[in-house]
Amino acid sequence: MTRFNERTMKRASPSPTTAPPAPSGRPTLALTSAATAVALMTYTAPMITLPDTAAALHTPLSTQAWLLNGTPLGLAALLLVAGSLADDYGRRRIFVADTLALGLTTVLGGLTTSTWAFTLARVAQGAASAAILASSLGLLVAAFPTPRGRLHATGVWGAFVSGGIALGPLVAGAIPNWRAAYGVLGVAALLVAGLSSRALTESRSPRGGRPDVAGALAFGLALVALVAALTLGRDGWLRAPVGLLLAATVVLLAAFALIERRFSSTPMIDLSLLRSPRFLSSSAGGLFTGLAVIGLFSYLPALLQRTLGMSAMDTAWLVLLWSGLSFTVALQAKRLAGRVSPRWQLAAGFLLHAGGVLTMLGALDAGSWPRLLPGLILSGVGSGLLNAALPLLAVESVPPARAAMGSGAQQTFRYIGSCAGVALTIALATSSGAGLAHGADVAMAVSAGVAVLGAASVVALRERG
Repeated sequence: MTRFNERTMKRASPSPTTAPPAPSGRPTLALTSAATAVALMTYTAPMITLPDTAAALHTPLSTQAWLLNGTPLGLAALLLVAGSLADDYGRRRIFVADTLALGLTTVLGGLTTSTWAFTLARVAQGAASAAILASSLGLLVAAFPTPRGRLHATGVWGAFVSGGIALGPLVAGAIPNWRAAYGVLGVAALLVAGLSSRALTESRSPRGGRPDVAGALAFGLALVALVAALTLGRDGWLRAPVGLLLAATVVLLAAFALIERRFSSTPMIDLSLLRSPRFLSSSAGGLFTGLAVIGLFSYLPALLQRTLGMSAMDTAWLVLLWSGLSFTVALQAKRLAGRVSPRWQLAAGFLLHAGGVLTMLGALDAGSWPRLLPGLILSGVGSGLLNAALPLLAVESVPPARAAMGSGAQQTFRYIGSCAGVALTIALATSSGAGLAHGADVAMAVSAGVAVLGAASVVALRERG
């Protein structure tokens, strides 16, 4: 296993008390936050447009999980290698190239005419978004070398994660045609790419060697097998194809670990980090956020449209209540620094989400959208705490020279959880014999239970002195 180059780390890690602010700080924060927001907007747009998109592409209910899971699949598969590439070959270079790629693939997604072409475009969007998210935090660490500046930058960046989640459904719902919505988002990404090519300053932490292609391939195939198993599970969890796909997932993950430990000169992730409680807290926080929060809220708008007969724009406003609160709380959560550790913020966020979701039980069956409001408020506050704590914990869990890799690792687990959570939510909601509203209650109850488990996990992973 490779070790971090101490000389490179010292050169890339300025003194926390004496380093002056980097002159590129403000434009770096503005552009990385803008690109991150656009990436999350493209991620969340199908939440609102899923019924129209499925109808236009003639997508059966059994495969609609792929329409939502394309982007998180691309994100989860490539975040680790994107972080390493950004550290090694230039964070600005990777950021600009993939912001451009996000714009182009988003426009192409709006032009597709089949389920699989749309899914492939979404996977490509996820791959581009992976590089944007991983390189963004690496750029911020270089532009804000002091702990105080880094706290401010990661807080703002985390708020724009929530902001992108909030605006994506609203923009998609406000534009009558879902294809036009993708065109607007694609143009926005291209604009940010053009501005970034001139305004950003390059930073890197080269290790030498070649990209870990074998590791990326094994990891990506493992995720495809997992998502396929969870999607097919809707028609029966004990069927042979589901079991074979789950077995393939385990084998491919074992192969990935072996490649990282024995055969790669520049592994996507230093497996010795798995002995660090702080790194494990970051990873567990990302995983359970995807499983419990993103998984449920990715499909909730479609459930509202199908059970309550709400329009896309009406559901967008409800989602905005949740995501808007998340944005506001994430932006203000930096005030908790020094008084509440990121680990305890994560625990509080998970418990608030669980409590909020439990208050929503029965609302769809009763045909009452106002009954959702208290739950959306509680869960929105919890999501804001999660989005504020996760990026800070990610960059603190690894040496500064590997900030992009740390960000990529945490977000990889986040989108692994998202892929699994979306597929599981759809399977639980649509396989109930008692109807879609009852199935939604089952999915909500499972989401609350997973969130409680997430809170317990991050509390149990205490840092050792």
